[in-house]
Amino acid sequence: MARTRQILFIQGGGTGAHEEWDNKLVESLRQQLGDGFEVRYPRMPDEGDPSYPRWSAAIWREMADLGDGAVVAGHSVGATILVNALAEQPPDRGLAAIVLIAAPFVGEGGWPSDEFELTSDLGARLPPGVRVHVFHGLQDEIAPPSHAGLYALAIPQAQVHRLPGRDHQLNNDLSEVAEAVRNNTPRPVTPYAEPKPLSAQRLRGRAH
Repeated sequence: MARTRQILFIQGGGTGAHEEWDNKLVESLRQQLGDGFEVRYPRMPDEGDPSYPRWSAAIWREMADLGDGAVVAGHSVGATILVNALAEQPPDRGLAAIVLIAAPFVGEGGWPSDEFELTSDLGARLPPGVRVHVFHGLQDEIAPPSHAGLYALAIPQAQVHRLPGRDHQLNNDLSEVAEAVRNNTPRPVTPYAEPKPLSAQRLRGRAH
């Protein structure tokens, strides 16, 4: 009997995001994936005021409960915090893929922040051998589509999916994300060199 594949989905920021916005993304993903997949969708603390210390701690707690070969995905600010957390402290278990959806780039050329900055060597700081997918709608009016290009530069190994006609919520259609998840097979844990610590930060004033 095939083992159930786990997907951890981290919501975006903004009041009501978990129950009124990103739940539709999760519903689409579950519907598209069907049987054999378990999509975990935890509520992040103080969603109206995303904080890196609080959110990253919650993400690490959730990742500690995952088995080998899980996929970790995030939407918007949740994706930005997720990828920063993975660069700062890689998980003990092997991941199949990292999926960033409509993620704003915080750093040079992207959004400013007094809390942290994604660096040009981001890809080298992520768990080695793990596939990275970046999805961004070309009609996104919250996180500019150009941010997908910034992720492509910072994570050279990433596969970037630019989706015409799709907004910040990808029109509540994660069919392309589901296809990427299905096509990723679990990978074993790879030894990881301890990265330099990233600065602590808070993300304020950004919806979703």
